[in-house]
Amino acid sequence: MNSENVAHALHLSWLWLIPFLPLLGAALNTAFGPWLQRRYGKRANHAIAVGVMVASCIVAEIAFWSMFARPAHERFFEDHLWTMWRSGSLKVDLSFALDPLGMVMTLIVTHVATLIHVYSIGYMADEPAYWRFFLWLNLFVFSMLLLVMGSNFVVMFFGWEGVGLCSYGLIGFWYSDVEKAKAALKAFVVNRFGDFGFVIGLFILFWSLSGVWNTQSRYVPEQGLATAQLGAQVEHPRVSPAGVPLGPTVEFRELRNQFADESSGVANRFGGMTLWGLPVLAIIGICLFIGATGKSAQIPLYVWLPDAMAGPTPVSALIHAATMVTAGVYMVARLNFLFALSPAAMTVVAAIGALTAIFAASIGFFQYDIKKVLAYSTVSQLGFMFIGVGVGAFWAGIFHLMTHAFFKACLFLGSGSVILACHHEQDMRKMGGLAKYTPITRWTYLAACWAIAGFPWAAGFYSKDEILWKAWTANGLAAPWVGQAIYIIGAVAALGTSFYMFRSYYMTFTGEYRGGHAGHEDKERLEDPHAMAAHAHAADAVHAHTHDEAAVDVHQTPHQHDMTHGAHHEHGGVPHESPRAMTWALVALAAAAVVSGVILGLPQLWSGHEPLLERFLAPSLPAAESVPFRETSHSTELLFQLIGFGIAAVGWVGARALYLDAKSTVPERLKEAFPRAWAVVYNKYYVDELYDAMVVRFARFCSRALYWFDQNVIDGMVNLMATIGRTVAYVDAAFDQKVVDGAVNLLADTFLYGGAKLRRLQTGHIQAYLFGALAGAIAFVIIQYVIR
Repeated sequence: MNSENVAHALHLSWLWLIPFLPLLGAALNTAFGPWLQRRYGKRANHAIAVGVMVASCIVAEIAFWSMFARPAHERFFEDHLWTMWRSGSLKVDLSFALDPLGMVMTLIVTHVATLIHVYSIGYMADEPAYWRFFLWLNLFVFSMLLLVMGSNFVVMFFGWEGVGLCSYGLIGFWYSDVEKAKAALKAFVVNRFGDFGFVIGLFILFWSLSGVWNTQSRYVPEQGLATAQLGAQVEHPRVSPAGVPLGPTVEFRELRNQFADESSGVANRFGGMTLWGLPVLAIIGICLFIGATGKSAQIPLYVWLPDAMAGPTPVSALIHAATMVTAGVYMVARLNFLFALSPAAMTVVAAIGALTAIFAASIGFFQYDIKKVLAYSTVSQLGFMFIGVGVGAFWAGIFHLMTHAFFKACLFLGSGSVILACHHEQDMRKMGGLAKYTPITRWTYLAACWAIAGFPWAAGFYSKDEILWKAWTANGLAAPWVGQAIYIIGAVAALGTSFYMFRSYYMTFTGEYRGGHAGHEDKERLEDPHAMAAHAHAADAVHAHTHDEAAVDVHQTPHQHDMTHGAHHEHGGVPHESPRAMTWALVALAAAAVVSGVILGLPQLWSGHEPLLERFLAPSLPAAESVPFRETSHSTELLFQLIGFGIAAVGWVGARALYLDAKSTVPERLKEAFPRAWAVVYNKYYVDELYDAMVVRFARFCSRALYWFDQNVIDGMVNLMATIGRTVAYVDAAFDQKVVDGAVNLLADTFLYGGAKLRRLQTGHIQAYLFGALAGAIAFVIIQYVIR
């Protein structure tokens, strides 16, 4: 990295429109949604929500073409709105920024989210709280755009926490169901654990920019970078020979420039800095990655994501394909210049990604709920993304993030179409034969399976193959053999991915339809009970709203809605294809899942030049130049590409042999032969039970213990003090009444008694007064005589 990598931003005054438009849609549906739904029907609600998303897409595309037309060193846009806070030389701005990395993320979020909004028109057509669903969708997109477009850590963190809040509202959308409310709470709480690590990492990074820790781990500010007095201006602030201001900052571009400019010495300074005897760069990287494990569902904080399937299927597609779960990957790629300086942090990121990939893939083997299969598939694919950014192939990690957004959104929305076709059934054992009933869903689902499995005619091959190849040749990790070990683990996970995805395809679309008879267990009602009523109603809702629709009580709870409509929609019936609003979105996503790889990620071995996406992202990834990889021959790289294709083919062939038309008895015989192993994997290695025993029960025990302590000790002390206070008050009252009031009353009674006695001397008789005077004179004479 050298001074040529220093980025200078161009001002664009309209970037704020991209996140503002979804916020406007959320505000309108919040303020007027119920009234609009009653007055004009549900079409008014989705017209607002989809309209603002289309407008946001248009603005994002204008920004993209403006960026694409400029040379690489000018592809940094900023839009400063106002300064939120200032202290000394540090200021925190509400500002948005787009560089090539942010541009790619913004395009993914806006376009995939728009397709999911369109899909939701059909899927949620029978939902009474239709307006509330779309306001949460719009608000979620706004938060995600804050995260990817924020020019500094503070704005990014607003978005980081915003997507967590919105996921709570969307996962728990049907809040009257206790299990769904618990799933939403679980997602919210687990993410808070990760966020704690993220904040600690930010604090250490910020302090490290302005000072050092001495041998006693005491922080010492450096002259020219910080002051000992909070809020004071730095005297003689340091500037690098290339003109880069040095010192604490929360702006990504300014931080990037400090590390990218070799003349600043910041990278070397951080490389020699320690805290508690450990390298500061490793501590910062690992703490930030803890935050990523929460948002992006990696070991050990992945447990919230499978339970998040409790939300409506469009929510699963939005959260688990293109937006929230990719936030951690984006954050690591955004700070590539920081992570690349710490082989320890990079090794942790790549190793956790590899372990998560194979762990989640193995769980997917024996799941029967189609959405749970896709949930664990998401966890596994996120592991591949972290392998990419962990070994230093940052562009490949982002490339897989993009291809995953396409094929996983297609898979989730395809599963929603299947669920509707099977009248709210999610158990694949009760599906089958849907190819002839839902041909569009079938072909789009198959295309997405090709992509995720890694076949060369689909996009997933190019991103996943590049990640595994870079892992094999990685030479910048903690040990030389780590990259090869990660490759082997990733290859096994890729084999498992191909197997369980085609297993889901054959169980769902081949053979004979195994549902349709009334009275069997409605398992899907336990997983996604309020998704939609019936296909006929969905189609009608897409084309026109009715008087009945306008009369729906928009404040009706989900449970009331289910009780009202449950009698009208029996579980049986012949499956049908989904409405056009849903199938159009599926076709668009399937097309992107197929062609995006060839267009954006064609390997250099085939084309003779760097992939288009790698060249576009290069200005945002200055660390890519410094990450070492071993040199290998073209034949070796071609061999590994063939191995990747072979892995996908073996998984496909295995799944086809075992699950095509549901004819093979091998799966059942294997289950009977190894019941304990099957039970362990089917029950997800009992991780939830382990967390329940070690974390949840301990937390409940601590809660009860603290409650007892509060009731018996704290309240006891308070009550004791109250008793002492009352006792003192009683004693004081008695003293006041008996002593103080008694003395006062005694004096008063003495004067009253004396006055009463003396009053008797006043008789009014002259002779009595004369006798008194004579007695006084005699007494005086006697006294005088005695004294003398």
